[in-house]
Amino acid sequence: MAATAPQTDRRYAWKVAASSFLGNTLEYYDFLVYGTAAAVIFPKVFFPGEEGFLATLAAFGTFAVGFLARPLGGLFFGRRGDVRGRKSTLLLTLSVMGLSTIAIGLLPGYATLGVLAPALLVLLRLVQGFAVGGEWGGSMIIVLESAPAHRRGFFAAWPNIGGFSAQILITAVFAWVYTLPDEALYSWGWRIPFLLSAVILAVTFWLRRSLDESPVFTEAAGRPETPQHESGPVRAVFREDWRNLLLIVGLRFAEALPYFLLTVFALSYANGALGIDKSTLNTAILIVSVLAFPAHGLFAALSDRKGRRPVYMLGAVVVAITAFPFFWLLQSGNFLLILLGYVLVLNLGHNAINAVQPAFFAELFPANRRYTGAAAGREIASILTGGLTPFIATALAGPDSTRWPLVAGYVVLGAAITMAAVWKSPETFRRDLRNTGASPSAAAPGNAGSAVRK
Repeated sequence: MAATAPQTDRRYAWKVAASSFLGNTLEYYDFLVYGTAAAVIFPKVFFPGEEGFLATLAAFGTFAVGFLARPLGGLFFGRRGDVRGRKSTLLLTLSVMGLSTIAIGLLPGYATLGVLAPALLVLLRLVQGFAVGGEWGGSMIIVLESAPAHRRGFFAAWPNIGGFSAQILITAVFAWVYTLPDEALYSWGWRIPFLLSAVILAVTFWLRRSLDESPVFTEAAGRPETPQHESGPVRAVFREDWRNLLLIVGLRFAEALPYFLLTVFALSYANGALGIDKSTLNTAILIVSVLAFPAHGLFAALSDRKGRRPVYMLGAVVVAITAFPFFWLLQSGNFLLILLGYVLVLNLGHNAINAVQPAFFAELFPANRRYTGAAAGREIASILTGGLTPFIATALAGPDSTRWPLVAGYVVLGAAITMAAVWKSPETFRRDLRNTGASPSAAAPGNAGSAVRK
């Protein structure tokens, strides 16, 4: 049928994946550049009246604020994407997300505006988070719904590497920024990484405008409306898919905790408590970010053959058993050992989860509320599993950062929650994405027999 033609066109699938990859790169670039600045720059620029520990907590608090708006953005843009289409919604989220980041780069500091400066920072962070809440779900879903059926996990994984491509960009930019004298760094140098997001925004907007609407959405939109649509996708998700929403919350712990711990909190902890130069960790993060590309491809391809659950479970187990060793390796101060710790936690643990997550989450929901369900579930989980991680880790470590075992134990607990969620989740890798009927959330764990095989 004509509506599904793009689904078998691999060249078009790669084009969709490229546009979503760039959009997700901008999403993570916006959030990670803020996280990096919150760890190093913002305590002095926006919270200069506080002592070092309190200023860092305040800066990480504004980092967490952005995540508070993400569930609302997920619900708002998810509903819009399910009703009005994936493409137009993604153009909107991209624009709002990019412009708010540029505005942060132009914001005067505390020395100029006083208390108004951190207040405006929080406001822009909320706007940024609101837009990000709708970006991830839509960008993954439009790829999933446009990819060849037997390789949709593989194609959907590539946009999710945006976090690591963004990390490469941020590491390169801040490597230059950190060479500036303190006076230049804290006046105008820190603004450069924020303003550079305009380049990614322009390229991604141009590429995204040329896409077609998702064939699965086009086909679903042409059918008679279901009772779920009559009551609205948001209400239907909470009424029919609440079990899947809870599963997604549990599934996110082993993915988000180690990622934000190693890319945000560890920068502050290693430099302040261990005296490790920031460039050492930036180099390690750069290397694991490059290794993330082949790792995602491998794990995603494996999930198309063996299923989402076993690959996801593997990642959660690795995160659990490497949490304490990571801190031991970090405390050694040796670059190669620090790099080993990053590779174990991120490339072998986190990457296995991150590669599978886009397809796994989206496949839990039927077509007519897939955007709403995947976006809302992921962003509700983001508050607990992502935005609060640097803040909680800093508080657990304490003013002198000696209570690091509590931080490692926090990660192990999160990984255990994820393992339980994987155990309770149904297998989804052979489900029919065109289904607009009742949610399959009640399926028995690991039972794909009732799914339509494609």
